[in-house]
Amino acid sequence: MTKSDIQGVAGFSFAACSAGIKKSGKPDLALIVSETPARCAGVFTTNKVVAAPVLLSAPRIRKGQCQAILVNSGNANACTGAQGMQDALRCGALAGEALGIAEDLVAVSSTGVIGAPLPVARFEAAMAPLAGKLAENCIDVVAQAIMTTDSFAKVSGAAGEAGGKPYTILGVAKGAGMIHPNMATMLGFVMTDAELEPAFIDAALRGAVDRSFNSITVDRDTSTNDMVLLLANGKAGNPAIAVGSPEAQQFCERLDAVLLDLAKMIVRDGEGATKLVRIHVCGAKDDAEAKQAACSVATSNLVKTAFFGEDANWGRIIAAVGYSGSEVDPDRIEIRFGDVSVVRHGVTTGAELEAKATEVLKTPEFTVTVDLNLGGGKADYYTSDLTYDYVKINADYRT
Repeated sequence: MTKSDIQGVAGFSFAACSAGIKKSGKPDLALIVSETPARCAGVFTTNKVVAAPVLLSAPRIRKGQCQAILVNSGNANACTGAQGMQDALRCGALAGEALGIAEDLVAVSSTGVIGAPLPVARFEAAMAPLAGKLAENCIDVVAQAIMTTDSFAKVSGAAGEAGGKPYTILGVAKGAGMIHPNMATMLGFVMTDAELEPAFIDAALRGAVDRSFNSITVDRDTSTNDMVLLLANGKAGNPAIAVGSPEAQQFCERLDAVLLDLAKMIVRDGEGATKLVRIHVCGAKDDAEAKQAACSVATSNLVKTAFFGEDANWGRIIAAVGYSGSEVDPDRIEIRFGDVSVVRHGVTTGAELEAKATEVLKTPEFTVTVDLNLGGGKADYYTSDLTYDYVKINADYRT
């Protein structure tokens, strides 16, 4: 359903530049701008240590309108005290001035090293030239500029139709490390030209985030700066999509697909990762317990290192299910690697099938299924393997 070749959406323009925030000189400052104020919704980090850009942007987004997103990489502007908030305000004001819009219509977002003062003078020098570079159909420049330890840019899009009017959903995200709900060291920005009712846009985003960005893990760390924003400018000209309508269901399916595509890219790009693993738990008492069990398996370092070692060590998986807090009957558990069953009724199916399961683990993407055989609850969680390179990357991050 998703399309990787979509680079634009009606009424939105994009720009990026190197402002000297990163030591590397790579692009580090970007703008996403709607022609007109857009209806908006946002989901933000649940970390109790919250960065200045989140403290600034969350109440602005809650007002329901946003016209521009200013985002930088290389500096998180987190744990920077009162000065950090003043700097975030200043950067938002600079963007508003350069764009000729009210500063409270600008959402500010940052990612990078925690604790370093934001180099505001570099924003001041770069803002007007950055605004002058705005162009349609070039979301990739934003994707590049918001990267930190990412090894590739992350963009996904989808097309739909409402009231006979075609619309587009386009998303961009960054993230590779400090990935774990709720949420993770990730930024996600989603634009659509569809017209959405205020009550619908928030519900649609929260549901999509829960099924995507809140169902992934790399290293069990949750950052101070995470945000996902959805902007809808109505340029498609469709009748406003409302909660409960057939068009709402179709829009949610497409939004879910875009966000899940981005979320899986983040896990696939997990720092040092070589594998993307879907943990599918079914047969739980309910969906919540299934997700709890799936999260327990997905976040186990012992499980993740076994994936890296291509070892079908189902004992680590069944142990993680057992301590997850979900209701479990050990004698009913079944575990499969791909289509290969390694556990039935809580005991091994034998060395021959375990050897076949090892072959599954040698592939770059696979599914581990845990069937609790207790009810109809099910959930998916996406995780990566834990490798030597993860330690190397994070040991050297600030240097």
